[in-house]
Amino acid sequence: MHPEYRHRREQLMQKIGSGTAIIRSAPMAVMHNDVEYNYRQDSDFFYLTGFNEPEAVAVLAPHHDEHRFVLFVQPRDPRQEVWTGYRAGVEGAKERYGADEAYSIEELDAKLPEYLRGADRIFYHLGRDRAFNDTVLRHWQRCIAQYPRTGTGPVALEDPGPILHAMRQIKSDAEMEQMRRAAAIAAEAHIHAQQFAAPGQHEYQVQAEIERIFRMHGAMGPAYPSIVASGPNACILHYVENTRQMQDNELLLIDAGCAVDYYNSDITRTFPISGRFTAEQRSLYAIVLEAQEKAIAQVQPGNPYNQFHDTAVRILVEGLVDLGLLCGDVDGLIEQEAYKPFYMHRTGHWLGLDVHDVGVYKHGDTWQSLQAGHVVTVEPGLYLGPDIQPVEGQPEVPEQWRGIGIRIEDDVLVTATGHEVLTAAVPKAIADLER
Repeated sequence: MHPEYRHRREQLMQKIGSGTAIIRSAPMAVMHNDVEYNYRQDSDFFYLTGFNEPEAVAVLAPHHDEHRFVLFVQPRDPRQEVWTGYRAGVEGAKERYGADEAYSIEELDAKLPEYLRGADRIFYHLGRDRAFNDTVLRHWQRCIAQYPRTGTGPVALEDPGPILHAMRQIKSDAEMEQMRRAAAIAAEAHIHAQQFAAPGQHEYQVQAEIERIFRMHGAMGPAYPSIVASGPNACILHYVENTRQMQDNELLLIDAGCAVDYYNSDITRTFPISGRFTAEQRSLYAIVLEAQEKAIAQVQPGNPYNQFHDTAVRILVEGLVDLGLLCGDVDGLIEQEAYKPFYMHRTGHWLGLDVHDVGVYKHGDTWQSLQAGHVVTVEPGLYLGPDIQPVEGQPEVPEQWRGIGIRIEDDVLVTATGHEVLTAAVPKAIADLER
């Protein structure tokens, strides 16, 4: 097992002191009847163990004399493995995944008290697995009941998220390489899609080409349902039907990324399907591109997280005013959020093992400061849907502007001296998108 996982566990155990952390694997998800989705491990569990099987529990007990890292796993079962795949089993959990001790998952109730004894608190996230929540709470209640007689044991239950997710936010060198690989594969897919797309094709044909390249280059598959949105569909933020036939003189918005060992890329490009922007498309695209480039310039260590969003909003509002689509003082329009019918989402999010990755954005009223190792998306857009309704007091949007949706998104790593655009290989300049 890669030493990276051991280092993470040691780091977490140092932070929880005399506590015991219990981390549950993700359950299997049923697609329909008895057909299951491809298994996707819980990100926290994978981050600490690299173990990619369901029905498992990791226990970290830094106060234990011998077993600081314990795995409860499904035992080997050759008859079942014929159907569902090979298991590591108890011995594999120790030999391949570095557990100090391992047990069958069926022994959890019997063995867990040993690793709670001597702890001052339990670190566990009360998630959606209610049955397992009840298991942990039952053990905690027993510890509380015994406390008056022993004076020891966990009397507090604490979510490990604030500690663990702060760790996950800062990417190690190994994680950065995984994200660069995910970005490179997705970049190749986007470049191919720009060359492949043509009027008369259906959106799903472009989707098929993108996802073919993901798998051909070793990615696990899409990081999220691929968005291939032509014409007015680009004004639907999470459009995933991908069934429309693409027409001449329309834009195609593609929001697609892939996962490599669970590390994700997230790229959006918008380009003219027939190779030339119309005048209105070009004007709006230029605004979004300027907003994105100036926002990326604000991704610097020490800058507050919201700074790149505020920068993008100002450029977008200034551009809409210049085009006559908004009227008034720029500062006043921003304060009133008069831009919201045109731009209704934030300019980015954390990126990592989850596409919308863990980690706080604000501490009370104070925005998180960007640090080396953070990865964010920068994705401003403008969406002038067919039925767009400006805020009161603003002009109606003329017909020639309606049905145009544009978003440009890159993945940006914060470095010690600035930033690295992981997805810079995908063209986005107007001259590079026209043919």
